[in-house]
Amino acid sequence: MNRMLPRLSLTVLCLLILSTQICSQICQADDRPNVIVILIDDMGFSDIGCYGSEIPTPNLDKLADGGMKFSQFYNTGRCCPTRASLLTGLYSHRAGVGHMTENLHHPGYQGFLNDECVTIGDIAREAGYMSLATGKWHVGNRTPAMLPRSRGFDRFYGVPEGGGFYFQVKAGRTILHNDEVVASMAQPLPEGFYSTDAWTEHGLHFIDESIAVKKPFLLYLAHNAPHFPLQAPKEDIDRFRGKYAAGWDKLSEERHQRQLKMGLVDADWKKTERPDSIRAWDSLSDEERVRFDSMMATYAACVYRMDKSIGTLVEGLKSRGQFENTLILFMSDNGGCAESGPNGKTVGDPSTANSDWFCGESWAWMQDTPFRKYKHYNHEGGIATPLIAHWPAEIEKRDLWEPTPTHLIDVMATIVDVTGATYPTTKNDVKIAPAAGKSLRPLFSGEILERRGLFWEHEGNAAARKGDWKLVRLGGDGKWELYNMNDDRTEQNDLAETKPEIVDDLVDAWQTWAKENQVATNGLPKAERKQGAVQADGKRKGKKKAVAK
Repeated sequence: MNRMLPRLSLTVLCLLILSTQICSQICQADDRPNVIVILIDDMGFSDIGCYGSEIPTPNLDKLADGGMKFSQFYNTGRCCPTRASLLTGLYSHRAGVGHMTENLHHPGYQGFLNDECVTIGDIAREAGYMSLATGKWHVGNRTPAMLPRSRGFDRFYGVPEGGGFYFQVKAGRTILHNDEVVASMAQPLPEGFYSTDAWTEHGLHFIDESIAVKKPFLLYLAHNAPHFPLQAPKEDIDRFRGKYAAGWDKLSEERHQRQLKMGLVDADWKKTERPDSIRAWDSLSDEERVRFDSMMATYAACVYRMDKSIGTLVEGLKSRGQFENTLILFMSDNGGCAESGPNGKTVGDPSTANSDWFCGESWAWMQDTPFRKYKHYNHEGGIATPLIAHWPAEIEKRDLWEPTPTHLIDVMATIVDVTGATYPTTKNDVKIAPAAGKSLRPLFSGEILERRGLFWEHEGNAAARKGDWKLVRLGGDGKWELYNMNDDRTEQNDLAETKPEIVDDLVDAWQTWAKENQVATNGLPKAERKQGAVQADGKRKGKKKAVAK
């Protein structure tokens, strides 16, 4: 019997050690932050209060006031590529979504996430998190393998095909709850449904599930607001009627003055003038002014309701004891939407499901104050987005803007960093492309990120950013333009003719990036997209003379 004591003691000792290790792992997991990534759809750079808007967004403003605001954070200029880049930490072409969800028969433009990437859901789940997604998916839906539950998310409630509605599902759209269709044209939504509210409410339901199983969570909350067709409850639209009767000329200037006062933009940057395609407000008839006022009032209502849902989310986190140790990242997928042209579109009653309203180019110009261009383009109006980072446990209140040029590709690296996850080299025996971004976490504590190049391409529009220099073009056959972002971020003074050596160096860098990331160098023009053809190399000729810094 005595001979058994040492063996029993050893067994007990092993059990104690194992228990200690398990306890340590659990405690470590409990200490790790929750992460919520909020993506907004078709919202201009200046459309929330803390970035210069007159639209009241008190909940976002409060998060910004208690956290960090980034002045030079970038998206890809369009919804599907932005989602692909945000979800994977890769440039969108490298993940297979360089355009939209149609297959253009080119590896960078296949229209769905390829097998050489993992998502933030994959990363979080492997790290012991519960991975959750609500809202707009829009990175592939043709087969079950393309859907959120097959791409790393434990729970999903939303629209796999994209957005495009607020009150009722439209043709070509469904709502899935996990893998089950719960709403479609054949299965109408109940009266009182509003997508902006639903995505947040189901996100909180999923958070409750993660709390019940004592796991930290990652929530990807992808709103379709304020994407067209603009729709909102009548009382919210009425709240803003008449507030836009002053017109885009005056209101854009007022936004700019607020941006100057808050230090978001530099007084030396010339505000982008109203394009010739947009009429002066004073030239409009009274009837036209009422129509345009109603149009922007509806857009403002969509933004207002989105902000209200952020308040619901924050209060939900607080009531569950999760707010202090949750990292919240808020951004937009592209700049203001000029689709439907300067006159916009106002079909039907925007407080009902059977309506079709677009703001159009005239208001999009104001929404992107003070920048040039819009959604689709790689000028600043297309790719600059607000970024708010809030995490009480680690980020202290900042009164100054964070000016470091950063990008959607950095979200994956940040999540890997804060969750303690490991970014894989392979998955299912397939080699995974190396993550392209850098963690933003050092910026949370005031450190400096090493300078690096950032690159873009969409529909032939292209850009490269290295340090203070930005190269950009309109369309695959467009002329390269060069701007100094420190002196002229509104892209008014093209220096390409006077700085050819910098242009050549940036074109070389862009061409190298394009080759490494499955990018068609001149884009896939509309006339050739069905065949997936690639235009000839559009590289600028000329001897390299200096390195862009």
